[in-house]
Amino acid sequence: MPDVSPTKWHLAHTTWFFETFMLKKFVPGYRAEIPDYAYLFNSYYNAAGDMHRRDLRGLISRPTVREAQRYRASIDSHIDDLLSDADEKLLNEIEPILVLGIHHEQQHQELLITDIKHVFAQNPLYPVFRAKRIDAAPAKTMPMHFLDFEEATVAIGHDGRGFAYDNEVPRHQALVPTFSLASRQVTNGEYIAFIEDNGYTRPEFWLSLGWMTVNEQRWQAPLYWTKRDGVWWHFTLSGFRPVDESEPVTHVSYFEADAYAIWAGARLPTEFEWERAALDCPVEGNFVEDEHFHPRALFSGDDRHLHQMFGNVWEWTRSAYSPYPGYRAAPGALGEYNGKFMCNQYVLRGGSCATSRSHIRRTYRNFFQPEKRWQFTGIRLARDTQ
Repeated sequence: MPDVSPTKWHLAHTTWFFETFMLKKFVPGYRAEIPDYAYLFNSYYNAAGDMHRRDLRGLISRPTVREAQRYRASIDSHIDDLLSDADEKLLNEIEPILVLGIHHEQQHQELLITDIKHVFAQNPLYPVFRAKRIDAAPAKTMPMHFLDFEEATVAIGHDGRGFAYDNEVPRHQALVPTFSLASRQVTNGEYIAFIEDNGYTRPEFWLSLGWMTVNEQRWQAPLYWTKRDGVWWHFTLSGFRPVDESEPVTHVSYFEADAYAIWAGARLPTEFEWERAALDCPVEGNFVEDEHFHPRALFSGDDRHLHQMFGNVWEWTRSAYSPYPGYRAAPGALGEYNGKFMCNQYVLRGGSCATSRSHIRRTYRNFFQPEKRWQFTGIRLARDTQ
């Protein structure tokens, strides 16, 4: 699958990032030990040079994993020397790129989890990444309620305290009309009801491009799902197991999330509604540090508050990924980090079970094309209020 990269590629690419944007810039006379790595491990930075085709990364048999690890160790050593010898002025120049590189690496650590899952899922033996004992679930998950939010003009975007990506700024005022937001994420059981109501074969629920995609790809359920003897099963990083109806549904595209919302008599929230609602929510949830590598169900909670706003699954919004007012991409190759993708993609919010707790923020804007399903993507419903 073109979106999935080998594990060693992620290791080598994040290493290349530090070599390209730090060592080549700040170390006088620096020369790469293996210049061809720049071609193999550049991802999409056109200003940084030519690159290997993304859809052919799985065919890269060399360097080996061990050679990629040696490459990383070498670059780490050079970075350590650079930081140890730098004066305060140079450190001030280095710091923003170093911090960006660390957050870039956290993004690839998340991709490691999702890419490993996709690769394992292609194996009919369904290998286990991390064995987990499957506990018997309580009979019922927490009921879904809708919480009302009054019309308000709110500050959207990062406030400048701590790190943020450039697509989270400039901070600006936005009028958010009244709306209602679901108290929790949509569950597998609720999504199965959509499937059983012939949701995948009823064009009235689907966007035109979504309907075309469903029929071309022959989708009948979320990615990794299959039906055996009348029971839905799915592949998880703990192996192949029956679908737990109480867990949040995941690995659904924007098209599926939107179709489900219409079927349910609701809609997806805008990213501005989501950020307004998240202002009073603690950044807590099921993240990669918990090592569940799978969404977790919600069985109890106060129905007057929002739950699962962070972690578990990235929540699709109905907002197209576009620049905030006054946005300008940075000059040079690093300016290609986010801005060049502001076309034909939708914003997701909140992080997932593969996201690092120290990486997510209320203002964090993830983005994918509407047909993508291999990430831990899910659904939270919204409604217009009368």
